[in-house]
Amino acid sequence: MARPRNQSDDAIRPVASHFYTLRSREVAGVGSIRAQNSRRRVRNEEDTESLKIQDRDLKRKQTFTGIKLLWLAYQSTGVIYGDIGTSPLYVYSSTFTDDPSYDDLLGALSLIIWSLTIMVSIKYCLIVLSADDEGEGGTFALFSLLSRYANIVRRDPREEQLVKIERHTASDLGRSAQKTRGLMERSRTTQWLLNILGVFGVALVMSDGVLTPAQSVLGAIQGIEVVHPTISQSTIIGSSCGILVILFLVQPFGITKLASTFAPIVIIWLLLNAAFGIYNLARHDSSVLKAFSPYFAGAYLVRNKTDGWKSLGGILLAFTGCEALFADLGAFTQRAIQLSWLTFAFPCLLLGYIGQAAYISDDPSAWSNPFYNTVPPGCFWPSLIIAILAAVVASQAIITAVFQLLTQIMKLSYFPQIKVVHTSRIFYGQVYIPIANWLLMVGTVIVTGVYTNTTNLGHAYGVCVILVTMLTTCMVAIVALIVWRVPAYLVLPVWLIFALFDGTFLSSAVTKVPEGAWFTLALAMVLTSTFLLWRYGKEQQWRAEASDRFPPSHLIQATATPVADSTNIYTRKLKLSPAFGGKEIRRIEGMGIFFDKSGLPSSTPTVFIHFLQKFHAANDVIVFFHLRPLQIPTVPPDERYAVSRCYIGDDDGNSKRVMPDTYRIMIRHGYNDEVVTNDLGGLLYEQIRNFLVRECFGIISSADADLINGVAKERDLVYSSTEVTIPSSAPESGRPSSENLELAHRLAGLQRAYESQVVYVVGKEQMRVRKGKPTPGYILRRGLLEIFLWLRENTRTKVQALNVPVEKVVEVGFVKEV
Repeated sequence: MARPRNQSDDAIRPVASHFYTLRSREVAGVGSIRAQNSRRRVRNEEDTESLKIQDRDLKRKQTFTGIKLLWLAYQSTGVIYGDIGTSPLYVYSSTFTDDPSYDDLLGALSLIIWSLTIMVSIKYCLIVLSADDEGEGGTFALFSLLSRYANIVRRDPREEQLVKIERHTASDLGRSAQKTRGLMERSRTTQWLLNILGVFGVALVMSDGVLTPAQSVLGAIQGIEVVHPTISQSTIIGSSCGILVILFLVQPFGITKLASTFAPIVIIWLLLNAAFGIYNLARHDSSVLKAFSPYFAGAYLVRNKTDGWKSLGGILLAFTGCEALFADLGAFTQRAIQLSWLTFAFPCLLLGYIGQAAYISDDPSAWSNPFYNTVPPGCFWPSLIIAILAAVVASQAIITAVFQLLTQIMKLSYFPQIKVVHTSRIFYGQVYIPIANWLLMVGTVIVTGVYTNTTNLGHAYGVCVILVTMLTTCMVAIVALIVWRVPAYLVLPVWLIFALFDGTFLSSAVTKVPEGAWFTLALAMVLTSTFLLWRYGKEQQWRAEASDRFPPSHLIQATATPVADSTNIYTRKLKLSPAFGGKEIRRIEGMGIFFDKSGLPSSTPTVFIHFLQKFHAANDVIVFFHLRPLQIPTVPPDERYAVSRCYIGDDDGNSKRVMPDTYRIMIRHGYNDEVVTNDLGGLLYEQIRNFLVRECFGIISSADADLINGVAKERDLVYSSTEVTIPSSAPESGRPSSENLELAHRLAGLQRAYESQVVYVVGKEQMRVRKGKPTPGYILRRGLLEIFLWLRENTRTKVQALNVPVEKVVEVGFVKEV
């Protein structure tokens, strides 16, 4: 039906009369309240309370008890301990180069026992796991935690409002903590050092993600050589690659399903190690239990001097995978990991290593393949099958850790935003990243083909692990000072003990750099450079975008006084402020939905700014639309939507007028909520319509929807004729008040704009490097930014990905110089 663009107020009086009559039956006696609500509206500043960050918007650490805790501990067994649990396949073979003497065997066993106890049980399980960043773990989580308690990093303005800052006052900190935090906040060098250490730790774990699957699977498949010594190397490599491909193909099923499937395998594997250990201990030499005395570990190092020190590179493989306990913390919880490690995995591994030592004591040559050579008679094939399955599972720990760490560095803008899939509605931190999964698969298969045995891989693998543990020790010490507020006289000696262990193992591991560990370091450095480059580019981008952060009142002004003598019916004429040319803004039919990436309540969407500057026009109804993703599966409907008005300046520049027919709508959504759909325009229309009713009456009941629908049914009278008037028989109480008249006017205009057309306007920001003098500094800066811009262009979300009707999408391009 054809509808005139301009209509008199009389055209909407039947709608107002109908609405008012119905409403008066329900809100009798609240007229004075309604009037008070109306008077409370403050027209000189924007009401943005509903858009502000609330406690529910911030990420919170999940805690579980009872059955859920036991279930999570069960899952963690299937994911985390596959890596550290398969170390008995190759630790002794990586430590010794010849048949060991009894004393050397005791020394190696003692080092293994105390390494697992000090490095894993005490350091990681009891201390490091407590240094989580709202449930997240890993070296970068430590950096993120420090950044919330000290001003050491600049954040994306869009993400900054979602970060919970918990900086202690100076009076709450000890003198040492005050000096440490002061140095971190004042010194740019210290801040960059912390930046580098944080991302280097992530890079090392991601390098682990390439090496661990190859190390574990090769270690299991090589066990076939025990019964078939003639098996070719190509067969071992080919079988390992095939198993690895299958492992990565099942990752999309999600951590919960994989962990629940893998857990029985790991549990059986660990129980086999414990059972075989008890059998060998009883059957062979039980005197190896003396190795619980640390004396034998010290005597081993003193006796063997340089050779003993170098052999620590093999010993440290006993606790490779301990970094996964912390890195996978986001997928599980501290209590679940502590429960599964201390009560199950740790005792089983100790028994396994002790039993192998007992067998090797009687048969020193068994060190070459320590697990399979020490298997009790008749158990070889079952143990081989379980070992292969456990080795496949072992890779899951580090793969999951890579997914966790990538989500962390994306939050602080050290990596492009790529697709992240949440795989559980119960455990929020369990994620899967498709592109990372496929890249890991390719890298792992290549590494398996290049490094043909576990000894070569172990050289590269061990350096990576011990560097991560060293970085973790140092960063946790800083956390203890300025976050936990532990006195320095307690932090220092504990740090020295762990640093001594880390440093001893690290010094041994670096001797393997020429023998293969160089690959780990090179890969980690490339990844670190990529992270830091992206971060540098993002900081330059934020500076360039800062000029577009201002409220609508700085951009737009009203051009006329209210219509007639009524203060409730407002003018729709607008103009740009003098700073932007002062031209009048023409009105375009329909509803324009402008995507607002920042979501800052007091700012103007960048795409809207450039739209006005280019076209000097705006839609009949303007919507600034922002999505606020929360780290939960779904947001209840009554907490999902927030609508507010925008305010503009008067001719004199004062910000005191409502910007007509302009609304901010923010939608909170969880990772399972689908918001951007074909019906997005209808959803936003409904939210604005409900907002107008709430604004007018101050309350809303279940009957409000029916009342609004009653208005909608009458709209044809509004649009079909301008001659309709209120029936003379209508009682005086049924005549519309000025508030109802204004409401009906707005509802009618909103309905007209929505039915005319809905347009989705998105921005496409192009960036280019600002020209300058060709100095060495400028050339370096330009080179870095050109690489950043290339990465940005090839990883940004395309407008075609929006799940809205493509014929209704308008892309507005603009250029920023960095």
